[in-house]
Amino acid sequence: MNDTPEDPTTQARAAVADRIAAAFADAGVDGAVHAVDIDRGTEAGHGADRLVCTASVHKLCLLLALHRLAAAGRLDLTEQVECAVEGRTPGGTGLAAMLDASRMSLRDLAYLMIAVSDNAAADLLLARVGLEEVNRTTRALGLRHTRAVESFAAMQEGMREDAGPAAARALTDPLVLARLRALDPRHGNRSTPRELTRLLGAVWRDEFLPEAHGAAVRRLLGLQVWPHRLASGFPFDDVQVFGKTGTLPTLRAEAGVVEYPDGGRYAVAVFTRAADTRHVVPAADAVIGLVARLAVDGLRGAS
Repeated sequence: MNDTPEDPTTQARAAVADRIAAAFADAGVDGAVHAVDIDRGTEAGHGADRLVCTASVHKLCLLLALHRLAAAGRLDLTEQVECAVEGRTPGGTGLAAMLDASRMSLRDLAYLMIAVSDNAAADLLLARVGLEEVNRTTRALGLRHTRAVESFAAMQEGMREDAGPAAARALTDPLVLARLRALDPRHGNRSTPRELTRLLGAVWRDEFLPEAHGAAVRRLLGLQVWPHRLASGFPFDDVQVFGKTGTLPTLRAEAGVVEYPDGGRYAVAVFTRAADTRHVVPAADAVIGLVARLAVDGLRGAS
């Protein structure tokens, strides 16, 4: 029998993981989270290496690929793109919800893609950058499990095919949801919470992109408009939250960075799947902020 007392740091980390697991259970979701102190490297989490469907969180990877090409002189972020109405990827925000043709720069499309998660803007950028360039970018970051396999239009079309004739009306039926390829990380765009925090840490430390491009990426993530997930856990005027959400039926997620006024910087990625199949489940959104706060508080207490 081993009577050696457990290391206090290990005990504290286990206690944080237990509180996170309890919060997920109370919200009625299956969740995974990873948080890391960007400067010290200390970490906290629960299911951090679980393969997850990234949904719109994968727009982070596309954004980095765009800026990597620009930094290499292979494209100009002020390049103008014709945004036709025909063939536009559907969605409820940005160009996807607009009725008329327009013309805008690559960097303004990137703003819409991140700030309001515009699917049409994302697919216009993806047409310019290419799926393989997105994957080259994540490979260059050492992200072995992060992969882009389809556009956002293709993901939507796959859901329509899997849902059958009832289409969107069927997306609260558990039997329909069980056959959606978009909710199976073996088939769609995918990553892990740990790999997404590694990506964010590299951007915040200016290790992957030149400083000007890193600053541009951080600026866009700071302009995201959604306050109901990650940011809900940090309701303080002097704490800044940068992030990108992702949503699919029963899936809610966000990856981002929390900055404290004392200089503390924490990358966090949270992914959840709800048992409740309704489209509006406030507890499933709020738990993202709650577990992020638990993880970050644990890291700050350990520093």
